[in-house]
Amino acid sequence: MRVSHVRSLLLSACALAATLPAVAAAQDAAAQHAEAGATAATASDEAVDEGEIVITGTARAQRRFDVSYAVNSLKQDDVLRIAPKNYADLLGTVPGIQVEATGGEVQNITRVRGIPTDRGYLIFQQDGLPLYHEIDGAFFNSGEGMNRFDLMTERVEIVRGGPAPIFASSAAAIANNITVTGDATPRGRAQLTLGDTGLYRLDLMQAGPVDDNSYFAIGGFLRHHDGYRDPGFASDKGGQIRANFKQDLENGFVKISAMYVNDHNLFYLPIPTADPRNPDVSLDPYIDYHKGTLNSPALRDVTIKYLDGTNQLQTLNRDLADGRHMRFFNLGFDWEGDFGGWLTSAKVGYTKGKSSFDAFYSTTNPADANTFAAGYLAAARTAFGANVARLGYALAGTNGATAYDPSSASGLIMSGQYRAVEADFYSGQADLSVTRKFETGIGSHDVRVGVYGSAYGVSSLQVYQDMLVEVQSRPRLIDLVAYSATGAVLGSVTQDGVLRYTTTLNQGDGDARMIALYANDTWEITRGLRLDAGIRREWYDYDGYALLSKEANLGDPTTLADNTTRAFTGAVIARQLKPSATNWTAGLNYDFTGNFGAYGRISNLEVPPQIGVTTSTAPTIVKTKARQIELGLKANFGPNYLYLTGFYTKFDPFNASFVAFNPVTGRNDQAVPFIGEAVAKGVEIDGRIAPTRWFDLTGSVTWADPEYRKLENSAGADPSAVNGNQIIREAKFFGNLRPAVHVPVGDGELEIAGRFEWVGRRYVDLFNLTALPAYQTFGASASLTRGPWRIQAVGDNLTNAKGLTEGNPRTDQLGGQGASDAIYGRPLFGRNFRLIVSRSW
Repeated sequence: MRVSHVRSLLLSACALAATLPAVAAAQDAAAQHAEAGATAATASDEAVDEGEIVITGTARAQRRFDVSYAVNSLKQDDVLRIAPKNYADLLGTVPGIQVEATGGEVQNITRVRGIPTDRGYLIFQQDGLPLYHEIDGAFFNSGEGMNRFDLMTERVEIVRGGPAPIFASSAAAIANNITVTGDATPRGRAQLTLGDTGLYRLDLMQAGPVDDNSYFAIGGFLRHHDGYRDPGFASDKGGQIRANFKQDLENGFVKISAMYVNDHNLFYLPIPTADPRNPDVSLDPYIDYHKGTLNSPALRDVTIKYLDGTNQLQTLNRDLADGRHMRFFNLGFDWEGDFGGWLTSAKVGYTKGKSSFDAFYSTTNPADANTFAAGYLAAARTAFGANVARLGYALAGTNGATAYDPSSASGLIMSGQYRAVEADFYSGQADLSVTRKFETGIGSHDVRVGVYGSAYGVSSLQVYQDMLVEVQSRPRLIDLVAYSATGAVLGSVTQDGVLRYTTTLNQGDGDARMIALYANDTWEITRGLRLDAGIRREWYDYDGYALLSKEANLGDPTTLADNTTRAFTGAVIARQLKPSATNWTAGLNYDFTGNFGAYGRISNLEVPPQIGVTTSTAPTIVKTKARQIELGLKANFGPNYLYLTGFYTKFDPFNASFVAFNPVTGRNDQAVPFIGEAVAKGVEIDGRIAPTRWFDLTGSVTWADPEYRKLENSAGADPSAVNGNQIIREAKFFGNLRPAVHVPVGDGELEIAGRFEWVGRRYVDLFNLTALPAYQTFGASASLTRGPWRIQAVGDNLTNAKGLTEGNPRTDQLGGQGASDAIYGRPLFGRNFRLIVSRSW
């Protein structure tokens, strides 16, 4: 199959490489008389390299050096040079953002300046608008879950803190994906990526003029990937396509864009790495640290049972190979016009889609097989009679006939949770703003006033059930069977590998309407001295419902697996909510020279309850507040730059409550509420030095002190043992260095680059009992550019360094893992290589 994929993609690439330049040549005739667009960003690009222009978080396009907040602008060529494995891997090159890029292509973790959530309130946008208003939905997120980098991404602008709360809702940071837009110059690119992990990917892009005032761009990717942890089927398959058409007007432009995504992505969850009976004993012989996975072909035909609200049995058949299947269509409209200095902008977008989610979640540590079986013996005798002499293991689906002996392997057995989610979602959003520069007696004011509105919603069904598996990579399903003294099967604790049917059952529907008014003023008092301030006021209106559930017995006397399932009662809880939020920011900037400056800024972020509170039967309704303070120094000398930023982030109140997995019921029903503050203070360093034309060094370093403060607990836990502790999964020290050597080769260039990354010690629990040890990785790449061709070889984690991320969040947060260093988590991917061949025209 791999050979056929390679052959197909190579033929496609060759054909497109041959035909698309002809299209570009035809466009040259139209381009001879075309004029360049007259937007502010384009005008600025004439004087400054595009990578130094930013439009996110500012009233109009500016140089990166001129803005009074921390921002990075990564051009397409910068991203291609980095060659990240996924979007989180790319974000990890930016200071202040700690990532856990071990979940696969999507569903990864970003932590922004110590903000203790899995997304860090990092809001993704495409050309200034989100694809879905909220940061999360029912197991989909509007971050990397809906935004994928390809050749249609011109650049990525990443704002940390600063004015992010003014220009996006619930934003402590913004990642704005600026798409390729056609202009008077025809251009295109075809790119083929092959990887030793069974990766085959084809990217294409073509842009240029239609006539003197009209331009187009179209592109996307197709990809098949066996996976960094091969589950025995494709981990990633699918792709996306994006296109836009732009028409220049006398005083501006109109652009229409469209996007379609249809992509499957497998979710990698934590794996056990050591025997919990003796943490010094590695489980590598059974589950390889770098390549092992609990995803398995045995989970390609999973039966889920539950009772609906009319007491009728419902059966779902799920396939783990479907993974996280995201399908959506987005249509966008962008208009800009300059009316005598009044710059007016209107952006409209609408997204409609469906997300199907199948994943096998980690729950508890592996258990001694004999101890695990003994725990069910009494229940088995009650259910199947006193003649039950023993419990034994058998391969699932064999009715106990094919015995399985854990002692012949690790001696362990383990359970996991199959999660199935179906969600339909929509999101319409619009932004209208007017920007005007006023000259006054004391400097000038550049004022932007706008209104943003969104109507969005989600309808979802979530069903979880527990499975019993062997401790092995790509494990088989196991049954725990009740035998008589003569070896006759009397019943089974499990059923076809199901330990407990439908332990979690949720269904609901929610709709939201919101509107925001915002304003921002950049006051240039004197040359180099600027005061920047903004405010955003938001109003929300939620309306939704959730179906109530209860415990039920499905009535099969041959198994215990269906004794305590969840069933819908037929009752509905309706909920309405009208939260609001007020965000503001103020910053002072002074440029001592055209190359050296300093700034200070304070921002206030309020995050209202999300739409999920209307689709939950027992939601936690808390408005999260974050106060962010920044002090920065900046220097920019040609290709050399240094940005030094000190930051302070305070959440008050911070809801550190969580619901832990209960191994007795199989449900997440152990509530542990902690309410208080989370504080992070630190320093970011972002720099590049290029002392010669043949060498440069780029890097980012972050030092932080993320800690809990003033936590209170109403469930009997002692908060004094938590206050002052390091925030879960957040490092005090992390960063990366990327040296590169450039060697002329004929009329081309050979670039040899390295990537050294490190992440400091973290903890999996509130009490800092179990640590995720620090780790370091090395990567390297070599690329040769000759004329329109570029060939790049990339290697990641060349030393096969070991490092754990995440831990096991279902059970870790209160008691740790019973060991000083984690023995359960998501390990780094092992050594892997990619070959990237591209042709531009």
